[in-house]
Amino acid sequence: MHKSLLSVLALAGLAACAAPTAPKDYSALNAASPRSILIVPVVNNTTEVDAANTFLDTLAPPLGNRGYYVFPVNLVRHTMDDSGLGDANLVAQASPTRVASLFGADAVLYATVEQWNAQYILLSSSITVQIHYVLKDGKTGAVLWDQDETTVYVPQGASGGNPLADLIADAVIAAVTRAHPNYIPLANQANAEAFNTPQQGLPFGPYDTRHGGF
Repeated sequence: MHKSLLSVLALAGLAACAAPTAPKDYSALNAASPRSILIVPVVNNTTEVDAANTFLDTLAPPLGNRGYYVFPVNLVRHTMDDSGLGDANLVAQASPTRVASLFGADAVLYATVEQWNAQYILLSSSITVQIHYVLKDGKTGAVLWDQDETTVYVPQGASGGNPLADLIADAVIAAVTRAHPNYIPLANQANAEAFNTPQQGLPFGPYDTRHGGF
C-alpha cells in the first residue's frame, strides 16, 4: 500500500482511539442469523458514472471472507434486470422481502456511494470514497446492521531538497492523481473497515469457524 495512504489511515486510527465508538446493538442480527447475503445494485449519489458498478465489484469477496454465502453479483444483476429492478434506486425503494424472495436470500445488502471524487486544490490533490451500508432481513425487511465509512488518499509530495523542483513535482503528482484517480484501494479499505472492525462490523458468518465473533 502507498505510504501516504498508510499515513492517512494511521491518522484515522489514532482519531478513532481518541474517541471510541460505542459497540453496535447486534440483537436483531443475531436473532435473524443470516447465512446468505444478496448484494443488490449500488445506489450512486455522485456525478461519477462508473462509481456504482466499480464499487459493486468490490463487495462480494470481503463478505465471503466473513463466512457468508454471497450470491454471484452478475447473476443478481441479470435477474434484477429481468424482474424490472435494473435501476439501483428502484431496488432501494422496493420491499426487501420481495427482493430477497427472488433468490431465497436471508439478508439483503444495500450500499450507497455518497462520495467518489478527486479534488485538486492549488498544488495538492486528494481522493475520497464515502459509502453507506445497510443490511436488511430478507424475511421481515428490518434493518440488521448499518455503517458509514469514509476513506481519503492524499498523494505524498516530493522532498528532494530543491524547493522549486519539489513544487513542480507536487503539481505533476496532483495533476496525474486528478486525471487518473485509482478508487479501488480506497473502496477495498472502506469495505475492510466496515465489515471487519470489532463491535462495529459484521460478525463472522456460519461458514467460518469463528462464527459470531470478530
